[in-house]
Amino acid sequence: MLGKPIAHSLSPVLHNAGYAAAGLDGWLYTAIECAEVELPGFVADLGREWRGLSLTMPLKEAAFAVADLVEPVAAALGAANTLVRTDDGWRADNTDAPGMVAALREAGVSRAESVAILGAGGTSRAAVAAAHELGADDIHVYARRIAAFDDLADVADRLGTSITYGGWADAGGCADADLVISTVPRGVADPLRPAWRTGCVVFDAVYDPWPTPFAAGAAGAGCAIVSGLDLLLHQAVRQFDMFTGVAAPIDAMRSALYTAAAAR
Repeated sequence: MLGKPIAHSLSPVLHNAGYAAAGLDGWLYTAIECAEVELPGFVADLGREWRGLSLTMPLKEAAFAVADLVEPVAAALGAANTLVRTDDGWRADNTDAPGMVAALREAGVSRAESVAILGAGGTSRAAVAAAHELGADDIHVYARRIAAFDDLADVADRLGTSITYGGWADAGGCADADLVISTVPRGVADPLRPAWRTGCVVFDAVYDPWPTPFAAGAAGAGCAIVSGLDLLLHQAVRQFDMFTGVAAPIDAMRSALYTAAAAR
């Protein structure tokens, strides 16, 4: 795992638990602090024993400069959180979007006709892709900055879908959607008091602390809840498969993740 800062990451817990459960002796996943300017040199110096890299901020866009191949979803999102070594060089991919879809499907969401997205930052790109994958024909984004929405609209266009804009002052109206995905940083959504309705599913990308007041309010109103821990798990499962060629032991990884998160 590369990024800056990186000490807070739970990804090593996830992957190393998976290696142990799968009997992959000698495999190791570690966190290394790396800035954008350092990434090209770091990748160039890697030996053949390196099978892949997970990337977090601020490296998700810098990854394209060191990739020899780019998967379509990463290209459309303009962000790659994964580099996988192949016979043809490093392949850039994005497991955030499919990880979000997997987490939502595990919670019983097979289709969502209307999706409200809170925020227009980096995680909102995966949210738009997930909404599109789940068949949404109404994707409404509540954003604090119109410029950020415009950038996200370009991503939606590359994905073959479209989004509409709502100002942050109107974000309380998000509960009208079938699925609400909050991608804003910790604390930003907490003051919202949507009129939650039965059947609405709420995904909150924040997982520390958990539950957030936003998620707790939705749960108290009877909404199904998906957390950022669920996303972290499912995007890591997909990376595990890519890195090792072995089916990820998801139950062991889930147990290790939730134990580590509860101990914080």
